[in-house]
Amino acid sequence: MLSDDLKQTIQQAYSRFLEARGLKPRYGQKLMIAEIAKTLGAIDLDDEERRSGQGHVCVVEAGTGTGKTVAYLLAAIPIAKALGKKLVISTATVALQEQIVNKDLPDLRAGSGLQFSFALAKGRGRYLCLSKLEQLLMEQGSAPRTRPLYEDEYPAVDEQAVKIYNSMIEALAGNRWDGDRDNWPQALENDLWSRVTTDHRQCTGRRCSNVSACSFLRARDNIDVVDCIVTNHDLVLADLALGGGAILSHPADTIYIFDEGHHLPDKALGHFSHHSRVQATAKWLEQCKKSLESMSGQVSGAGNVDYFVGKLPAVIETVKYAADQVFPLLERLSGNVLSSGQIQRYRFEKGVVPEALFEMAGELKLGFERLADVFKKIVDELGEAMEDGHCKVPKADLENWYPTVGGWLARAEANLELWASYATRDGDEGESDCDPPKARWITLVDLGGSIDFELCSSPVLAARTLDYSLWRNCCGAVVTSATLTALGSFDRFQMRSGTPDDSRYQVVPSPFDYAAAAVLQVPGEACDAGDAQAHTQSLVTLLPRLLCADEASLVLFSSRRQMLDVFEGLPMSWREKTLLQGERSKQETIREHRQRIDAGDGSVLFGLASFAEGLDLPGNYCRHVVVAKLPFTVPDDPVDAALAEWIEARGGNAFMEISVPDAALKLVQACGRLLRTESDRGLISLMDRRIVTRRYGRAILNSLPPFRLQLPTSCP
Repeated sequence: MLSDDLKQTIQQAYSRFLEARGLKPRYGQKLMIAEIAKTLGAIDLDDEERRSGQGHVCVVEAGTGTGKTVAYLLAAIPIAKALGKKLVISTATVALQEQIVNKDLPDLRAGSGLQFSFALAKGRGRYLCLSKLEQLLMEQGSAPRTRPLYEDEYPAVDEQAVKIYNSMIEALAGNRWDGDRDNWPQALENDLWSRVTTDHRQCTGRRCSNVSACSFLRARDNIDVVDCIVTNHDLVLADLALGGGAILSHPADTIYIFDEGHHLPDKALGHFSHHSRVQATAKWLEQCKKSLESMSGQVSGAGNVDYFVGKLPAVIETVKYAADQVFPLLERLSGNVLSSGQIQRYRFEKGVVPEALFEMAGELKLGFERLADVFKKIVDELGEAMEDGHCKVPKADLENWYPTVGGWLARAEANLELWASYATRDGDEGESDCDPPKARWITLVDLGGSIDFELCSSPVLAARTLDYSLWRNCCGAVVTSATLTALGSFDRFQMRSGTPDDSRYQVVPSPFDYAAAAVLQVPGEACDAGDAQAHTQSLVTLLPRLLCADEASLVLFSSRRQMLDVFEGLPMSWREKTLLQGERSKQETIREHRQRIDAGDGSVLFGLASFAEGLDLPGNYCRHVVVAKLPFTVPDDPVDAALAEWIEARGGNAFMEISVPDAALKLVQACGRLLRTESDRGLISLMDRRIVTRRYGRAILNSLPPFRLQLPTSCP
């Protein structure tokens, strides 16, 4: 039970915060604070079942304007401190991270009377590796010892890049830069940055000669001592993939808050999926073999390195031989489909791979298992040699080769995971018959004159993975977003995320008066979007009549092709008022839109899915949202297709269980672009007649906020 002292602490902090900010209490915000406090306050550290996190997950859908950030911070901070646990606040976007770190947490600390510390946590990939930068500059003009993941993604280091790298050295030496990519004054291309950052396999850690100047370790030391860590879903999932506690605090010692939590399942799929290119892997193995003589010459005598390096040629040759046999098999398997020129992907139905590929996968799994084992032993020997004061090998040589072999190990492990997936029948790893299979597919990679095959494997749902890695292990968790329900239920989110059945699920209302603030209309002339050509023509005809030339409008499309076709069909006067997503950066597009409205002119934004979520255009910056069609996803994604296939095989209806709830959720997000503050007013136009003519339309309409509806009188 939540103690009386904690209740009083939370209530007093809320009252002080409201008074300091000149705000009034909001019903939805108070309800959210209470739900989170009840959930986290029930944690009993002396109860083994409670320590496992069961019963201590709170899932809250909080409508726009609720003030959910303040609600979860006020409830969770006092409880986390009382339990002696770290509070990890995870978001899906950089914008929300920055808002929490730069505004919400400072405002709360200043106004609530709560005492707490906080820091922003980022992965190694956001920080410069000084050792790699120094090595790269020294190696200019000589062949690199290793290669990136794929050769076609590795342009040469040009003079401009060298100039930037030298300026980084100067900025670090002059204390004008802290090594954080996000704090570098100019934008850095990914190719340029990837050469001078590192990962956990390549980092020598505290043994590095540059440890005292390491940007990542300095930042890491800071997060170890604060009460609250603000980070992103990717870093949390990366930590969980490493077993938990490798980057952030251990899950058992952590209370997680996942803001923008509707992104968590999809993010998890990405972290627990595997892929590998066949030809690129074979070339990489060949280069590894060629590099052994150079490596052996420089680190010979370091522990047992010589013994393990001597094993590598035979192991590499065995693995490369097996990899070379896969390519012609993949050509035969996928040739008929890929030769049509209409598709670059071949999916294995129900995730079942042919027997010949299954057997080859088994050989490659064993080969990469042996290779990873030898690489791991060499890495360990190099690490121990760096700490051995009597080792005769220069430490600089050890430090130079450690990340190289660490990179080889990471790549061998990635291949091992991919081939282990292909060499395992679904159900052999403890899954029940009710668990969905993995999606497995081949993608043809056109390298401009040659081709490669990329093999991919992914869970179709993140539920089981998140259950085992997160929900069962964490001290407690809160998941929140404005869009967690679909068709009025949490079923969709629970199926995808695996949140426990005994979690607390709650919808807290928005303070907005939707009926007074907005109208949702389906124009009588709107046509069925199932007829793509007729629908596009109807948009060309109707938009000039529906839009106000002097106002701000946002028109959302489901495909770029239709967006461009509609734009080209509009009269010149309207094209001059219209800004297309993709013609310039998102930030520049929004800035130009705002400038036009501030100047008293009209402006129309044409956007795609990323403009339908997270775009904040309050007041006059958006008075009319037009949704071109119901946002059904085209079922060409192999993971979605495998999920639909599994549902149908179990006697379900994939369209009603997956497509309709997904479309309903996306439509809620799109409509959410209109009302951003309580004073906003406007109109939503849905240009797809299916919402009033199909059986599923009423269910989708009922899932929307209670706008005033204006529907064609001839429709039910």
